[in-house]
Amino acid sequence: MSPRRNSSRRQSSRNRGPSNGPPDEDALMLRITGGQRRETGPDGEWVTRRIPGASATKVYRCPGCVQEIPTGMPHVVAWRPYGDGGDRRHWHSSCWDRRSHRAPRY
Repeated sequence: MSPRRNSSRRQSSRNRGPSNGPPDEDALMLRITGGQRRETGPDGEWVTRRIPGASATKVYRCPGCVQEIPTGMPHVVAWRPYGDGGDRRHWHSSCWDRRSHRAPRY
């Protein structure tokens, strides 16, 4: 029989802390802003937020393809950074990523 440990393995691994690398500033900013990110593209500056499927509880219409975004589907919400929020639009993630290749189809 082997000798008993005085401290558990779980506790010793918990006390080690995160890796020795510098903290990820993007991850910290996303936590502070609730997942908002500023993006600049050929169509100007935007503030975006990725919506996970579990949080998508309403049906929206994507301005990129004019198709519905059903409940439960992850998507992107985008708006201009210096507006009143009236220009918020819900996009399919793929439509948002390809928006510079085609114009919105309002």
